[in-house]
Amino acid sequence: MDTISRYIVMSPKWRKEVAIMFGKKTIMLKPSQVQDFVNAATKCDFDIDIYYNRYVVDAKSILGVFGLDLTKALTVEYNGYNEEFEQYLQSLAIAC
Repeated sequence: MDTISRYIVMSPKWRKEVAIMFGKKTIMLKPSQVQDFVNAATKCDFDIDIYYNRYVVDAKSILGVFGLDLTKALTVEYNGYNEEFEQYLQSLAIAC
């Protein structure tokens, strides 16, 4: 599920509309895929979190991602857009 939210930033001198992409995908990772996932996340200039239940880690941290239960479906949340990262996530995505 991808959503785009529009925010209007107001100031006494200017008004600006900003579009921000919020993404959320459910993926399955094998231990052999963790390094590639972290490398893809590191190339993005926005925050990316990956979590299972109440455990949330920075997706750019290889130790954090290995600390998650990789036998379960993981949720990736991010607040930006990168075409390569979107394509990579699509290859890991599972149907919910």
